[in-house]
Amino acid sequence: MGFIGIDHGTTAMRFALIEGRNTLTFELERAEAAAMSENEVLTALEEHFGIRRETIDLIALTYSMGDGFSTIKDVRSLEKRGLKSIEGAGKKTGGGTRVFDAIWNSGVPAIAIPGLHMESNVDSRMKVFSHLTSPEKLGIAYHILCLGYKNFVVSDISSNTVTLAVADGKVIGAIDACIFAPGVHHGPLDLQAIRDVDNRYCTANQAFIKAGALKMTPYKDREELLRAAEKEESPALLALDTIALFAAMEIASMQLLLKDYETTGDIFLAGSIGEFEYAQKKICAHLGQECQYLGKWHAAIGCAEIARDVFAGEKEILGVEVNYP
Repeated sequence: MGFIGIDHGTTAMRFALIEGRNTLTFELERAEAAAMSENEVLTALEEHFGIRRETIDLIALTYSMGDGFSTIKDVRSLEKRGLKSIEGAGKKTGGGTRVFDAIWNSGVPAIAIPGLHMESNVDSRMKVFSHLTSPEKLGIAYHILCLGYKNFVVSDISSNTVTLAVADGKVIGAIDACIFAPGVHHGPLDLQAIRDVDNRYCTANQAFIKAGALKMTPYKDREELLRAAEKEESPALLALDTIALFAAMEIASMQLLLKDYETTGDIFLAGSIGEFEYAQKKICAHLGQECQYLGKWHAAIGCAEIARDVFAGEKEILGVEVNYP
């Protein structure tokens, strides 16, 4: 039996296969996936995992914001690929769309995981915001749940920063990238950004994807920033200090929410910045609490675990209803 999870990440599409006790992973850069045909995407899955598409029991797919539905359901029952609108916050390359359409047209059994938004089953106070998190973050949270943790906060810190709170195995809230803590590239719109949008110097999305801590540095991307941080260059360390401070503040705010559920829980850090030791130490120091660290594969692995458990008959994942088959 084989189950595949797909993480629609900011820079890459990541795939995980669970087959018995074995877990395999691989990734495609989003631009690389966009240049492939649908059949080439499926062939890449077969070749990297050493399987045939006919032998896949179930795929759990994430796509963009996932804000057009609120339950886990058959991917082929979605309208507009599960989105309210193709417009939104983030960079568009076409790679995620190519992978989605490849799965849609393949005939392979597949479910779609929703994002969290105003129609989701979360703490009602969180619904003041239209969108809380994209669906792959549920994959990360479910993987943590599968590791045996029922009360926790997980912050995924990379191009952007998104933090979720889980109480008694159910996700109760999240803070999306355009609301609070900046990441490397993306962040909330401040006063000057609002003025720039109003003056038509840029769109709101263009302002969002340039609002991260990278703007405080001379570096062009995350990889250059991290290389500079390893050399202890001061602009890079300032950027990481900034991200760490706001990520810690965001984690603390989710811990405050958990207190209403009579717990504070463990803390997990994920994403390329969450994996970086310098940032880890800063966040732990700010919080006065040790954190646990996850690698870049855990969203895809968690999605594969969702596929496995839905196939076995699970009717609820992290408090999200399952409408499948």
